Amino acid sequence: MHFDLSFMLWVMLGALGIYIAESLGLGALQKSLLVAVPVLSGSLLRVPLGWLGDRIGGKRVGVAMLAFLFLPLALGWQAGAHFPLLLVVGLLLGTAGASFAVALPLASRWYPPQRQGLVMGIAAAGNSGVVVTNLLAPRLASLFGWHNVLGLAMIPLAVVLLAFVLLARDNPAWGSRPRSPARATLRQADLWWFCLLYSVTFGGYVGLSSFLPLLLRDQYQVSPATAGYVTALAALVGSALRPLGGYLADRLGGARVLSALLLSIGALYVLGATIPPLAAMMGLLVVTMACLGMGNGAVFQLVPQRFRNEIGVATGIIGAIGGLGGFALPLILGLAKQLAGSFGPGFLALGLVAFTSFLLLVLLVAWRHDWRSSWRHSALSESLEGPAS
Repeated sequence: MHFDLSFMLWVMLGALGIYIAESLGLGALQKSLLVAVPVLSGSLLRVPLGWLGDRIGGKRVGVAMLAFLFLPLALGWQAGAHFPLLLVVGLLLGTAGASFAVALPLASRWYPPQRQGLVMGIAAAGNSGVVVTNLLAPRLASLFGWHNVLGLAMIPLAVVLLAFVLLARDNPAWGSRPRSPARATLRQADLWWFCLLYSVTFGGYVGLSSFLPLLLRDQYQVSPATAGYVTALAALVGSALRPLGGYLADRLGGARVLSALLLSIGALYVLGATIPPLAAMMGLLVVTMACLGMGNGAVFQLVPQRFRNEIGVATGIIGAIGGLGGFALPLILGLAKQLAGSFGPGFLALGLVAFTSFLLLVLLVAWRHDWRSSWRHSALSESLEGPAS
């Protein structure tokens, strides 16, 4: 619930982007900034909030986050009439994106290592908040105006805040577990490999989720409602298949599943660079989001097993860099449109990044035995309370 509601608010400006851009007369780069700024701030905040969750408990941090989000919603509702002010609203609203570093570790700490792929996939399926926002926000904006949608969003925020206060619990056994200093985690090379891989999968998911309505409007002149429905469908498929990616990674090994998905993502981006007719592009986008969602699940089958005792810090850092990929994607596509007059070169650049990540992962697996086995043997022998073997 925490992650779902937070994701709804995190991509809210993207879902309302068509209405905001047309009411303020924004250019291509301004549109990109509008949807990218919340992704940037939410990504950067994942690091300190993930660290805080490890130290003082995920529930306390999660409650504070939800309470804070009333501020940007109220500001956007009452005062978001100018582009610079909307960027401030976006920066503050980005706090919602840091839920990733709080809600997922909160769930992870209750389950044994051999269930991490499935559990983290289910918890992270809360990114289906994209679906809810893209289904409802454009429709509500057409009825009440986009300012009022931000005000209405405070109603579900209040409901989820109350439910989280009453229902969420930190694992009491977690406080007694040994933890490495954050700086020791930062020195682990594996952490940065995960950051790169997640910037492709999660960055692609959240970046496309935010930018798709504007892309479909600018390239195919679809209505705001239709753009929202297409985005919602693509996001739903990606979110629903994230647990499947984690489950397959539990069974086949995270590195193996992720390699196949990165190769597929690269190929799909290259096909998207041809800017096919609308029906074909819709199919490509849905399949791309499916692969990105499963890729997210595969990455986070690996992370809790490699960084079991530092899951909050690791999740925060990996989520932050992954979110920066989501910040970069709208800018790449927006700049391509502004400079070349087409989104095609932008999709080609994204395809090159995905293919490069695939090749790096193949080399990493070839060099490192633990990546080939995906830490499965050591993870399966570890109990929930016991130390890593």
